[in-house]
Parts: sequence; structure tokens; C-alpha cells
Amino acid sequence: MGLRRSVAAAAALVLVVEAVGLVLLHIFLGMVVDEQQMSMAGLEPRSMSLSAVIAGALVGCYLLLCAVVFASTAIRDRAPVGILRILLISAAVVHGLLGAVSVGLVGWLAFVFMMVVLGLIVWSLLSYSVEERAAEGTSQPSTDNSPPPSGGPHPEPSAP
Repeated sequence: MGLRRSVAAAAALVLVVEAVGLVLLHIFLGMVVDEQQMSMAGLEPRSMSLSAVIAGALVGCYLLLCAVVFASTAIRDRAPVGILRILLISAAVVHGLLGAVSVGLVGWLAFVFMMVVLGLIVWSLLSYSVEERAAEGTSQPSTDNSPPPSGGPHPEPSAP
């Protein structure tokens, strides 16, 4: 039980570091585009620079939201449900896709980082899912020969 909390906390920490890194990277890319004074398909350099910074802020907010969900999961030791679970699944899919793309564009180190983050996300999601299902399975009464809810006698099986 302590291991899954640790993994969720590690996932939250790594996502915060990744969010900060991506925001800083997008700010740097925006500065580079702004300094080059080149337009692409008629777009002004300032608008492309601002778009890069806005995109970085949105990606950073997305990752910080995922980190908050993982931190909450680690603190409460309960699985995220509903839209929060879907948010974390989407983060896993995004990291899988970015990992595949990063091999060719950035290199193997970026791929390894993306796969580590993907592994932490999936490990947290699955460990809480398995624990919750196991707890639900043991708390429900078995349907073999349990008495009916009214407390009456069992019906006798009919003989052929």
C-alpha cells in the first residue's frame, strides 16, 4: 500500500518538473522565433512567439493539473475517478505518443524520460485500480448460498 502512494507521489513530482521544463522550453523557442524576424506563411514573428508561449503555458497547466491529481491520489490513497481518471489516461497516451516521436526528433534520452513518466502514470493507475477492485470484491457478499435480503429461508432446489 505504501508503494503505490510513493509511485503516485513520484509521478506528481516528475510531472511538475516536466511542466516547468516545457514552459521554459516554449519561452525559449518563442524568444528564438522573435529574434529571427522571419515570417512563415505570412504570420508575424511576434504572433508566432506569443503562440509558442501560450502553447507552453497550456501544456504546463495540463501537466500541473495531472500532478495535482496524482498528489491528491497519494495523499488520500484513493484512486481518481471519473473525469480525473480520464485526464490521467490522456496524459499516459500523450506521453506514449511523444515518446515515439521524440526518438527521431530529439534522441533516445528524451524517449527514455517519456517512457519513465509513462511507466509511472500507468503504474499508478493500475495499482490503484487493482486495489480498489480487490477491496470491492471482498466487501460484497458471495451469491452462493447467502440468505435472501428479507431474511427468509432459502428456497429448496427443485428435484427433477
